[in-house]
Amino acid sequence: MQFDPFVIPFNIGLYFIITYVVVRCIIWFRDLSRPDKLRLQRGFFGKPFGESLKEIFLESLIHRKILKSNLRLGYMHMSLAFGWFLLIFFGTVEADVFGDHHLNAPYKAIFFRFFNPDHGRTGFESAYGFLMDLILAFILSGLLLAVTKRFYSRVVGMKKTTKLKITDRIALTSLWMIFPSRLLAESFTSGAYGNGSFMTGSLGAWFSTFLPVRELAYPFWWLYSLSLGTFFVLLPLTRYMHIPTELFLIFMRNSGIRTGDKPGTYSEVQTYSCSSCGICIDACQMSFAAGINTMQSAYLLKAIRKNDDVSHMAQNCLMCGRCDQKCPVGIELSPIRMIQRRMEDSENDFRTVYKGYFRSQQRPEPVKPVMPPSFGFIPEAEPKKVDVVYFAGCMSHLTPGIKNSMVKILNASGLSYSFIDEAGGICCGRPMMLAGLDREARELINLNSQLIWKTGARTLVTSCPICYKVFKESYYLDVEVLHHSQFIGNLIRENTVKFNFLRKRVVFHTPCELGRGSGVYDEPKEVLSHIAKLEKSKFEDQNSLCCGGSLGNLKIDSRDRIRIATQTAAELTKGDPDILATACPLCKKTLSAVTGTRVADIAEIAAEALVIPRQQRNIAKQIRIIKELADIS
Repeated sequence: MQFDPFVIPFNIGLYFIITYVVVRCIIWFRDLSRPDKLRLQRGFFGKPFGESLKEIFLESLIHRKILKSNLRLGYMHMSLAFGWFLLIFFGTVEADVFGDHHLNAPYKAIFFRFFNPDHGRTGFESAYGFLMDLILAFILSGLLLAVTKRFYSRVVGMKKTTKLKITDRIALTSLWMIFPSRLLAESFTSGAYGNGSFMTGSLGAWFSTFLPVRELAYPFWWLYSLSLGTFFVLLPLTRYMHIPTELFLIFMRNSGIRTGDKPGTYSEVQTYSCSSCGICIDACQMSFAAGINTMQSAYLLKAIRKNDDVSHMAQNCLMCGRCDQKCPVGIELSPIRMIQRRMEDSENDFRTVYKGYFRSQQRPEPVKPVMPPSFGFIPEAEPKKVDVVYFAGCMSHLTPGIKNSMVKILNASGLSYSFIDEAGGICCGRPMMLAGLDREARELINLNSQLIWKTGARTLVTSCPICYKVFKESYYLDVEVLHHSQFIGNLIRENTVKFNFLRKRVVFHTPCELGRGSGVYDEPKEVLSHIAKLEKSKFEDQNSLCCGGSLGNLKIDSRDRIRIATQTAAELTKGDPDILATACPLCKKTLSAVTGTRVADIAEIAAEALVIPRQQRNIAKQIRIIKELADIS
């Protein structure tokens, strides 16, 4: 059996990382809940297995998602991942076909040219050598981009790149050295034996004219082995642990396992699957609009892996979901951040931020409490039986033009409805969830559920995307939950109400919770296209910008909020539209303060275009006259 001492570092590193990954995966599987264990077992022996293999090929090797959004960055990742896979695969075939034995030890495929220095002289061997050189050239082109990116990230279209700790730097350096050292080792060997292909052969022949290539080859085979061994040994201690962990994550995800409300095996696997590629940093408006570069998801996950204190980092986030949408690994970043918030005692922060709101909702007259003492201001109500329940939400009450417009549209629809929080009412519970106060949020949810159930309604309409999301995901209601843009769209399709065409140029801002948070993208634009001239923006749908007013961040400075809002408004109004439309009261309130362009909610624009039947106009006129007479008397 062919052997040389220089392969020892490689062997130590390879068998170490194989053992570590196997043991780690066994521990993760052991710690799964029983239902998740069954899901994963079924996933390995069913349709999800094929889907996982497909995703591993397309995303872990080809990096399709990155290629679609950033060709240069995608090529860099693909050349290193897919190129290395091809080098190992075809190297194994090479050692099996052209070597002295079949089923060789792994090092024989990696160091094949050392143990077979005369290889490549015949036609078929020469063709195979050309293929191996081509693959190595493919990898080296990506490596060149990677090295350049580390010092000048804009070369691959990125504004920011991640900061590295000392272990990451050592691992990265060893990774960078793997392929150049292989190139030089094979080139010196080819120069000594007068063979090789278009790259190794040409370099070897050139080096042989002025260097002692035979003597230099062996030290570079050692360097190649040491680089591989060092990288493998450091893998569990660095971000590069994502390479094996991501494979396990893909199988778990395709088996139906999801992030829960508490820390668990799946969330832990996700934290180790982060490659710290920096894409989430580029996507984060806290970074490129406010200059805050310490709390992005890549840094949060790294801190979680190191068991650092992440309380401030977890709270200081807009929760807009831009990083979730951009993450090439598909990590559920916002849910993981929410888990960290729940693990912290956020109650004092919450009560400080929101106590003014709670006080503003109190009624002057004494009422019978139906909640624990902390929510004793909430009155008991007996709503009427209706077909539609309208829930404006806290922020819609602070932007009365939206709720007034919805009342106007609801009246025109002829449907029986109840404005369930017309007198103030209570919050949907989402702000408490964002602050980590799940118990208090559940109390609010229970009361709201009871009020809605009493109406017997079949449809619940909300004006706030935050309310829409929480009613859809955290309530157990036997009603159809619609955002008011969806409800207005239904009225248009069913020809229940008529709208004029306003002939105004409108650009639409997709709210984070409505778009990325709830997947509602088309309905608002369909409504706006029906009543106005809708113009496109490069920040649409999944790529929409946050307004900066998010209730998800309890830490951000007001000046930073203004910077984010100003940039968002500036980007959306570059075409000088007549109206900057949105579908969120918080977005409207935030953007209105930083732009001279008129900002209006989709409900306000629809109400402006509403064709009111003559009968309703006469009734409204009579009511107005009666009020005027009453005032005179």
